[in-house]
Parts: sequence; structure tokens; C-alpha cells
Amino acid sequence: MNLSQIELLRVLQETNLNLSKAAEKMHIVQSAVSRQLQLFEAELGSPLFERQGKKLIGLTTLGMRIMEEVATINRAKTNIQNIAADYLDSNQGILHIATTHTQAKYFLPAPIQRFREKYPGVSIYMVQASPEQLIDQLHTGRADIAICTEKVDQVADLVIANCYEWHHALVVPQHHPLSTGEISLERLAGFPILTYSFGYTGRSNIESAFKNTGLELDIILAAADTDVIKTYVRLGMGVGLIAGMAYDALTDQDLVARDLSHLIPSSRTKIAYLKHNYLPLYSQHFIDELLLAAKEIQC
Repeated sequence: MNLSQIELLRVLQETNLNLSKAAEKMHIVQSAVSRQLQLFEAELGSPLFERQGKKLIGLTTLGMRIMEEVATINRAKTNIQNIAADYLDSNQGILHIATTHTQAKYFLPAPIQRFREKYPGVSIYMVQASPEQLIDQLHTGRADIAICTEKVDQVADLVIANCYEWHHALVVPQHHPLSTGEISLERLAGFPILTYSFGYTGRSNIESAFKNTGLELDIILAAADTDVIKTYVRLGMGVGLIAGMAYDALTDQDLVARDLSHLIPSSRTKIAYLKHNYLPLYSQHFIDELLLAAKEIQC
């Protein structure tokens, strides 16, 4: 057994057991991939893959267990590389951030700008996705840090840092019936609702608030993007339930925002990264910037 064979197993998993793609990624011919697998399985004394002819169609029970160790070895290899790079120059590198549209647009600009002023040699790559996809980005090594509200605290192998607390707001056109008067869940339930897709931006707290009072939500449009919700509010399709920070008093002058903190439980944005991953110093300093920005929001 050697490190090249271990790397081959990782690449095969990454390419969904596609031999030709794995060979291409490793810059070897496909027959060499097959040969290395045969040697590895012969050394272990048992097959790692289910096969259909020459095609790999799945992992055996042993194969699944071995792949867990392969992931550990690959993580150690990445950590070694990051530690060495950090030792040589902690002001250079690449920071991969996975987050949602709401965080990317309304929370991250200020801390990213400050971070770039301090670390001009660090490139930032941002991936916007659903909370489930953000977690997958961490596990597959495509993201170093995830920033979102939903899901991350349900995963055991993550370090979680609470970032900031926020509330939802109602947005309606000027002169809408809900633009004035006392707001209650009963009043809200009488109108078509436009809000976030399930799993995004505190949607679970919205659902809980109505469910706990026995009220039904008439959600006629759900989206991951706050700007999409506001667009359809402007068209008169319904009332919008959005993150309060996503209302801009300047650009949204045609809309009225009403605070819903007394009706819908607060949500908390979190920072997450894998427990066993080495975070370069610049990544740790970026987290510090996030926490500083969070304090400024809460003040």
C-alpha cells in the first residue's frame, strides 16, 4: 500500500467511481488505475468495490469503512500543507467561504472589506448555496468556513461560533392595509405570504410561530433571494416576510417595513468549520472580523 493508491481511492470517490475521470485527474491511463486497484485489493485480501463487468458500481462494506480512513488521511495531508504554507507566509493564501445570498449581500461586505485591507495577499472565493449544500462544501474541502442560520448546528463534526442575532420584518407596499395598525399573526395570516424557501434564512422560525398558534400560512411564493421576494411584493402578489437587515431604507423607499420581533422568534447566524481542519492564521483573523461586525450590528 502507498500514498498514490490512497489518493486514487479519494479521487474515485470524488468522481463517483468513474475510472476514466479518475485516470484523467491523476494523469495516468485507465488501465493503470485498474491495476492499482487490483494490487490494493489483493494486499487487503478483499474487494473494495462492487463491479458490473469492468465498471465500478458501488462500495463493499469494507470499502465504505476504508473510505472513512481515506478521508482522514486526506484531511491530514491538507492540514500539513496548510501548516507549512502558514509557517512560510501567513499573509498569503486562499479563503473559501460558503454562505447564503442573504449573508453574502447584507452581512459580509463590511468584514470582507476590512479583512482585505489587512490581508491583501489573500484571495477570497465565495460560494452561495443552500444550508445543506454549505455543509457539503465543508465536508468536501471546497469551503473553509460556512456562514448561515439554518442546519449547521445539527452536524456533529463542526465547530460552531454564534455570530449575531436578528429578527424578521414584514415588507408591504405603501398604503397597504398592514402598513399601519397593530401587527399580529392573525392579521398576517389573512394575506398571501411571500418568504424564504424552506431551510433558508430563519424560515423554520416563521413556520414555528404560526404553527404554535394554530394558524395556517398561505405561502404563495418562496425564494432563497430576498430581492426576489421584494420584487413580487412590489407587484402586489402578497406580503413579504424577510430578514430585517435585508430592508434598505434608501433603495426600498417604496416599501414599508414592520418589525416582527414580537411575533417570530429571533434567528441566529453562525460560523462553522470542520473540527479537525487546520485553519490558517488569516482564516482565524477573518472569523475575528466576522465577530467584530456582529457586535457592531447588535449595538
